Amino acid sequence: MRLSYVMKFVDDMDKAVAFYRDILGLKLRFASPEWSEFETGQTTLALHRASDTHPAGGCQIGFSVEDIDAFFQEKGAKGVVFTRPPTMEHGTKLADFVDSEGAEVSVSG
Repeated sequence: MRLSYVMKFVDDMDKAVAFYRDILGLKLRFASPEWSEFETGQTTLALHRASDTHPAGGCQIGFSVEDIDAFFQEKGAKGVVFTRPPTMEHGTKLADFVDSEGAEVSVSG
């Protein structure tokens, strides 16, 4: 299991991309109206359009695992509460769970 990305929710994607690229100097991997990514070493900074459930300014962390289905079974058996079971989305299998503080965490595999 490794920390693969930190997702920052933003209202204005163009303004956010410009800030992280032009002001902070991060290398832009790609940009789109809903999702943009910056190269920051092993962990990616991802910008995601804000929504009612994910307001601007909030962040979410994401982990990568080798076998997401095994992770789902093993961690679920240990009491981890999943809010989304492993589901294919945009060509990647993703799941969401809540941590001990109630924050949503994403995992891909």
